[in-house]
Formats: sequence, C-alpha cells, structure tokens
Amino acid sequence: MEEVIRVEDLTKVYGRGEAAVHALRGVTLTIARGEFVAIMGPSGSGKSTFLSILGCLERPTSGKYYFAGRDTTSLDEEGLAELRNRQIGFVFQAFNLLPRFDLVRNVELPLIYAGLPRRERRQKAVAVLERVGLGHRLYNKPPNISGGEQQRVAIARALVTDPAVILADEPTGNLDRRTGFEIMRLFKELHEEGRTIVMVTHDPEIARYAQRILHFLDGKVEREERVE
Repeated sequence: MEEVIRVEDLTKVYGRGEAAVHALRGVTLTIARGEFVAIMGPSGSGKSTFLSILGCLERPTSGKYYFAGRDTTSLDEEGLAELRNRQIGFVFQAFNLLPRFDLVRNVELPLIYAGLPRRERRQKAVAVLERVGLGHRLYNKPPNISGGEQQRVAIARALVTDPAVILADEPTGNLDRRTGFEIMRLFKELHEEGRTIVMVTHDPEIARYAQRILHFLDGKVEREERVE
C-alpha cells in the first residue's frame, strides 16, 4: 500500500541539560494511505507530541518526517503552513470553534485562509455540514448546540479542504459515551470512504474503531496491535 506518513528515528526534546524532557525517543513507523490508526499510552508517553509533529505544528529535534513522500524537516515555516492548511485536517478535544460565528462561518475559516472565493467557500461549507448531519443547523452558533454537534462541526471544518489526512486528538474526550460512539461511527464512515485517520485516545473501546493501535510508552512505540 502507498504510504502517506513515514517517520524515521524521530526525537523531540524540550529544554536543555538536566531540565531536558525527552518526549520522543527514536520513533520509526509508516502509515499507509487510507489507514485508520489509533495512538494510546499514559500521560507523558509522547502521543500528543507525536500528533503535533505529524500535523506540522511542531518540528522534531532530530530524525525525518515524510508526508506523501515530501521531507517536511526541510520545509520553512511558510511551506509547513501550506502543507498544514491544504493536506491536514485537525479535530481537537476542545472543538476550538469561534462562539460568535455561525456554523457555516466556522467551517469556512480554513477556506478563507486558502483564498477561495466567497460563493465557493459557502457551497463547500454547507456540503460538509450536510455530510455530518447538520444541514438543519447551518446558521446556529456553537453555544446553542450540543457538545456532540459541536464536534461534528469540528469534523466538518477538518473535512472542508479535502485533506489527505485527518488528525484527531481525543475527539470523544469531552463527550458522554453515547455521543462519543456516534462520533466514532462518523469517523468509521469517513475511513470507509478512503480517508486516512490518525487518532489519539485514552479509551480502549474508542481505539478499537481503528485498524491498528500504536501503544506509546516513554517516548517510544512499545508495541502495536492489529484490530480484527
């Protein structure tokens, strides 16, 4: 299968000398296009740092990170921003929606940064909101909808640029169990459509929606598990 993500001997160190914290210690792995991967591990195991590097939000201290064959470690800040905006969709635990904007406007934001004309932005935003089951809520504002609906808006915003990869950091962490499983059914549908998804979770039941689970410990992949 074609790989979309490859990391080689990836390290990340925060601070210096005796105060240095080794968040990642030589991680090497690949993720295929169309794969659904979950990342698990205790607090401080390096999983969120790893996701931040995959999302080009942070640079590794050493090692290589290739995205669709492109060496991201050689890109400048502008190149990283372009890759982030065009190729990667983010879904966060805290939703990160702007409360004074309606749902359409929230979903349009990545397209504004990409410079799309207003009519095209609006059409794309409406289409993805309908895709996640919120076509009847287009002009509501985030404080007036439920947590599960807010996470659906966040997923719509991640999808609107048609990214190669969706990165999700604890996407069900702020939701009750029933709503969390509804969100995971949506992720499963997106994966079945051919999307590549990399998700950090602490919940073993949520992780089993993925095809493969990477267990991090002390900045390394301790083991990996195939999900039947």
